Amino acid sequence: MFKKLLLACFCAAVLISTGTGLWVWQGLKGLEKPVELEEPLLFHVPKGSSFTEVVGRLEAEGLVSDRLWLRLYGRLEPEQTRIKAGEYEFRDGMSSKDIVGIMVSGDTKHWYVQFIEGWTFQDMRAALANAERLQKQTGDWSSEQIMAAVGAEGEHPEGRFFPDTYAFTSTESDLDLLKRAFDRMESVLAEEWAEREDGLPYQNPYEALIMASIVERETGAPGERDQVAGVFVRRLQKGMRLQTDPTVIYGMGDRYQGRIGRKDLRTHTPYNTYRINGLPPTPIALPGRESIHASFHPDDGDALYFVARGDGTHKFSRTLAEHQKAVRDFQLNRREDYRSSVKQGGE
Repeated sequence: MFKKLLLACFCAAVLISTGTGLWVWQGLKGLEKPVELEEPLLFHVPKGSSFTEVVGRLEAEGLVSDRLWLRLYGRLEPEQTRIKAGEYEFRDGMSSKDIVGIMVSGDTKHWYVQFIEGWTFQDMRAALANAERLQKQTGDWSSEQIMAAVGAEGEHPEGRFFPDTYAFTSTESDLDLLKRAFDRMESVLAEEWAEREDGLPYQNPYEALIMASIVERETGAPGERDQVAGVFVRRLQKGMRLQTDPTVIYGMGDRYQGRIGRKDLRTHTPYNTYRINGLPPTPIALPGRESIHASFHPDDGDALYFVARGDGTHKFSRTLAEHQKAVRDFQLNRREDYRSSVKQGGE
């Protein structure tokens, strides 16, 4: 009788153990089941959050059906409990394991802000102010405060930040992006300066940056950048004034309303290259890599003038007589479909 009872107890224990094992296996297997979401869900993990706290919030959001299994999973796989702070995006079809894996890897949600070639520093600050999820640290700062914060105290901000698309997380600030853009411009400028052509009329990389900003504003046609740079370099070498409209516009500031008059060309400002010799005192815009490269590697032709054709490109001329004819052909006798994506210059 005792043997039968012992055998029954053993069989019961096996059945219970097997059932429990199956129950646990099914529970853990459920962590691989895709979660249904109508739209992506943003999930923020504050610094210092414990795995248990996050698991509880996942259950509250409906991303985990029963926190028990995820906590057990964490016991079995301790490395999967080392989640990182940040904001994460969870999408339809992810499993509970996928969700934990993203937080362990620190693959946080990224947003983007773009600084466009030819923009001014003011344009940049407006883009940062309008960027969603970006912490606003410099909103009420002066330009001087910003330059001091990026490590360039006392320097002018125009043209000093590299135009590009920058990714950021919700833990980053506008100052973080400004520092990245400033450092990137410093790096690009140093690289191009080291590989520059001989005999250029620049005393330092900053003067080349000023030239690059003018080239950027003068033409959007990639094939013309080195030609435009060549015209301006030769004019500097010959002691001729640059006479380029984008510098006049920059010097006008808020007075510019879409047109330049004769009075504007005669008005003296530090940026009016019809009135001053050499380069203006600072860049006038954000130059891209292509314009920077062109300023260090200008075309070696003999043109000293150019004028907008009306199709986005320019007519380059060697002599004043040729240039005056081009002005009559393309400016004074404009076609109805005349357009120019750049400003007339080199006159």
